[in-house]
Amino acid sequence: MREAHGLPRSRPPRLAGVTAASPFASLLAELPIRREVVSVLGSETAYWVYGPDDAATTIVISHGYRGEHHGLEPVIAQLRGVRIIGPDLPGFGESTPLTEAGHDIAGYAAWYAGFLDALGLNGTAIVLGHSFGSMVTSTAIASGLVRTPQLILVNPIAASALEGPSRFLTRGTVLYYRLAMLLPERAGHALLDNWVVIRFMSLALVKTKDRTLRRFVHDQHHTYFGRFANRTVVVEGFDASISNDVTSVASGLTMPTLLLGAEHDAITTVLQMEQLRDQLDDATLHIIPDVGHLIHYEKSREAAGFIVDFLLATDPASAVRLAESQPATRS
Repeated sequence: MREAHGLPRSRPPRLAGVTAASPFASLLAELPIRREVVSVLGSETAYWVYGPDDAATTIVISHGYRGEHHGLEPVIAQLRGVRIIGPDLPGFGESTPLTEAGHDIAGYAAWYAGFLDALGLNGTAIVLGHSFGSMVTSTAIASGLVRTPQLILVNPIAASALEGPSRFLTRGTVLYYRLAMLLPERAGHALLDNWVVIRFMSLALVKTKDRTLRRFVHDQHHTYFGRFANRTVVVEGFDASISNDVTSVASGLTMPTLLLGAEHDAITTVLQMEQLRDQLDDATLHIIPDVGHLIHYEKSREAAGFIVDFLLATDPASAVRLAESQPATRS
């Protein structure tokens, strides 16, 4: 069953000293947006529909670890003539945890397939996964649960994080999550939602020198990275994020695929992304310069442009296009 809700969307209170207006707000305001809820594998999954309901093209996204649908809004804001559906992963944002599957890649892949089935979009919608979502969507497709005419992966995880350029930092992060599970419930939750830890993570990821955009990115991380149901969901998701990658299911991805990689991604190197491209039957890789693992925030206009080009190349009749205006941000 689906339950419709109107805007405004519920948002958590801002943290003191962390406020930043979105550089993409005016573009996003041009789009019709609505919130709905559907039950999938025991999760009351909240999702947002952007753009016209009668659009010929529909994209269904899967966001990154500890994020939620808001993270991809800077890219969504740039696109016109397409309907985009963005759910919060179960256990994060406004979606409740799964009760009929685990919070690992297999469980999330089953949920993603069930979500598409519930909306009647399995086989017709274009699939888009970012970071953790690249593993969720790729696994769902490779396992035969999801069918899609085209696949888009932004900052794809093309190798285990334990083998990436920040593998030593990753090992330290492993200890951080282990400690969070060993502590009493309240203390463990507080550690996972610690302001200083989130700021350190955000500083490690952000590359842009634009002060307005940096402030917005940090604000997004502080606002949404603490919106998880419980620490078990967070730790299970983290374990899944470092023990899987897209290359393990690459042979099952035979549809036209767009890979958007970053020059300075702290999780996956350019070489690893090139190796992933070479494993796929029909893949196009664009390496975006001067950005790391936050393409969706720092290079949203470029990402949207590549998405438009890809969709028009694979479906010339598509009405998808870039918005005419764009936010005044600098790399």
